[in-house]
Amino acid sequence: MAVMFRAKKMRKSEWDDKNVEAVVQLKRYSYAKIKKMTNSLAHLLGKGGYGTVYKGKLLDDGRDVAVKILKQSQGNGEEFINEVASLSRTSHVNIVSLLGFCYERNKRAIIYEFMPNGSLDKFISENISVKMEWERLYDIAVGVSRGLEYLHNGCVSRIVHFDIKPQNILLDKDLCPKISDFGLAKLCKNKESIMSMLDARGTAGYIAPEVFSKNFGGVSHKSDVYSYGMVVLEMIGARNIEKVEHSGSNNSSMYFPDWIYKDFEREEIMRIFGDRITEEEEKIARKMVLVGLWCIQTNPSHRPAMIKVIEMLEGTLEALQVPPKPLLCLPATTVPETVEDSNETSSFSWPSQFERGTVIGEDTLHISEEDIVQCSSS
Repeated sequence: MAVMFRAKKMRKSEWDDKNVEAVVQLKRYSYAKIKKMTNSLAHLLGKGGYGTVYKGKLLDDGRDVAVKILKQSQGNGEEFINEVASLSRTSHVNIVSLLGFCYERNKRAIIYEFMPNGSLDKFISENISVKMEWERLYDIAVGVSRGLEYLHNGCVSRIVHFDIKPQNILLDKDLCPKISDFGLAKLCKNKESIMSMLDARGTAGYIAPEVFSKNFGGVSHKSDVYSYGMVVLEMIGARNIEKVEHSGSNNSSMYFPDWIYKDFEREEIMRIFGDRITEEEEKIARKMVLVGLWCIQTNPSHRPAMIKVIEMLEGTLEALQVPPKPLLCLPATTVPETVEDSNETSSFSWPSQFERGTVIGEDTLHISEEDIVQCSSS
């Protein structure tokens, strides 16, 4: 806990070598060694809003690793220290393991375990046209829920991730999901429920409503619950995107939990999954729909805590009730492709499936409350 307060109280000018090593007690590598272990950044794994990831090998034991090189425009390094400090105090099967870091002038890198099956969004997109087991999707959903529960209640300090999305869920060789990318994470005392935030943080399409407008409630660990619910619903929607796109009643350009809920109300939710779904698979699909809809309730207090989410997923379908329809209405506007490079006031909407991914960080998106259509959350 003392480490957390020391990190939070430092001013922007104080992120020097000595302070970094005091906060992050992990193996530190020079940038020259980073270049060597990645073969001069030869094998690109992916790019994100905060950096580029390369495949590499540890110099001492040859183990495969992923190396994230942060953008040089990362300011004073607060995002970097946030991620390294957050990951360094975690240890869970569903949280990616941090193995080291580099902090050398404006060169910053994070070294973590290599995930051979990539990210969840990549896994889903590659398996849309083939038979993907519902049991596998269910196991992934349960694994992510356990990882989030650990972050919220299992750590010395509660960690709120603020950027849960398929791109930040990695899959190991056994398809075990691991939460990654803690660049936007916030740490707080375990007893604290409401957090103070100045700006919206997260990714368009997954960010909880209270994060960008206090009129929806207080920002807390329940904001991660909302993002998790959107991920679960996307796993269901993405599994059947081809059927959805050719369905007259289900326009894929609309806010997709809305059509999922409407079909569920009409007892038609299984229709988009085809005739080959088994009775057991239908139960799994229905359970995931119900849990996802509970998680995206507009009022944060109406969402279950992650421990309850695990209980719902592992319990019986009969024990689950249909949640109220989320009463969040937003204007039909478009999120800029590069929000992070804009300082202008931007309106906000939920992109449809596979159109999400825009990272919203501090000082990057300012949403006028006049742009938000307020709906009752009672």
